[in-house]
Amino acid sequence: MNEPKMNEPKDPPLARSDEEWRRELAPGTYQVMRCHDTERAGTSPLNAEHRDGRYACAACGQSLFESVTKFDSGTGWPSFYAPLPGAVGTSTDRSLGMPRTEVHCARCGGHLGHVFPDGPEPTGERYCMNGLALKFAPDGG
Repeated sequence: MNEPKMNEPKDPPLARSDEEWRRELAPGTYQVMRCHDTERAGTSPLNAEHRDGRYACAACGQSLFESVTKFDSGTGWPSFYAPLPGAVGTSTDRSLGMPRTEVHCARCGGHLGHVFPDGPEPTGERYCMNGLALKFAPDGG
């Protein structure tokens, strides 16, 4: 089992101890959000989610993405071209020996995935998110 990484944002507004996160999150969600793991491509049921609604942080519930910004990137992970304003933060991830832009929840600091400059218009960005780090809430539901 991986240990929590130290490249999480300093002092997120919702800070909890590692032990608190372990108690609150399902094991797979904990591994992704606190240890910066990546779920296997194609395993998230959110890949097939096409209803209108919002995607929120699985750890703290903060709204992160609107369904209108979701697109099929063909990568096997839920992908979006833009987050909600102020919902996410970024940091540099060098874990694979090359710099990538990591995306984390601006409220709790949980690891969500990475953003790449190969997405569709209007932003040209692809927020490639781990489904385990997201919860979907349909409109009107």
